Amino acid sequence: MKITHRKNEAALVVLSGGQDSTTCLVWALKKFQLVSAITFNYKQRHGVEIDCAKKIVDIINLTSEKKVNDHQIVDISFFSDLVQSAMIQETEITYNTETSLPTTFVPGRNIIFLTIAAAVAYQKRIKHLIAGVCQEDYSGYPDCRDATIKSLQATLKLGLDYDIIIHTPLMWKNKSETIKLMQKLGRIDLYKYTHTCYEGKRPACGKCFACELRLRGFKEAGLIDPLEYENTR
Repeated sequence: MKITHRKNEAALVVLSGGQDSTTCLVWALKKFQLVSAITFNYKQRHGVEIDCAKKIVDIINLTSEKKVNDHQIVDISFFSDLVQSAMIQETEITYNTETSLPTTFVPGRNIIFLTIAAAVAYQKRIKHLIAGVCQEDYSGYPDCRDATIKSLQATLKLGLDYDIIIHTPLMWKNKSETIKLMQKLGRIDLYKYTHTCYEGKRPACGKCFACELRLRGFKEAGLIDPLEYENTR
């Protein structure tokens, strides 16, 4: 992927503290002049990812010439009172036979994240939003699809009367391709500090859907995951 530097342009990255959003943050730092990050607290079961997001920003700012300009943590914990999901409540991680979606699906999550991020970006006169959503390895989540993001971008442009652009650099990449991109960007070391495990464990459980997908990606990429696991099976 050729990364064209955008002089004097700013971007806001939705940073969960996970593998994909961390890749997007490093990608944005290569591409944009000024980069900020926004992280959401929705009382997620794997709330440790918020601390991971903070640590990743701190490490980047200590070890890289290019810094993250600002990192904002936004509390939307009310959201946990509105939706039922294994990503929030301590319920079984499986597939919902009615919806054919994993019980980890959080209805409207990415739509809310990007809407709030767009409002923040509008006030800061930032036009570029970066999100780590992916249709290739997306577990069937409908708010990770390319069509959803394009539709949301059009809605935000109309609703804000502002030229918001949502970038999804991982949309058509599987996990191994994302890992290879991070290797090319020269910061695969940051994966040690990311969080993927749906169980919220550190060391990661190594056996939930998310851990299995991540481990398979590293295996296909021919690389070793620097993250610590309880069980790598």
